[in-house]
Amino acid sequence: MRLDKYLKITRLIKRRTVANEACDAGKIAVNGKIARASYDVKVGDIIEINMGQKPLKAEVLSISEYATKENAADNYRIIP
Repeated sequence: MRLDKYLKITRLIKRRTVANEACDAGKIAVNGKIARASYDVKVGDIIEINMGQKPLKAEVLSISEYATKENAADNYRIIP
């Protein structure tokens, strides 16, 4: 699954266009490397989001095409 779509489905970023723009601006890194929106997300990847005041780091636990608001957070784990 594309990185921008994964960020939207898991609700780490609210809109896919915002996720796409953040990738283009170099604010999203996967496994320590700046990632493009078309990056293919895999289980075990570490996604770093450097938007706003506090950077966010999350590990991909699963990938699903659809996620409800209740189970969206089950697809990743926040790393402190």
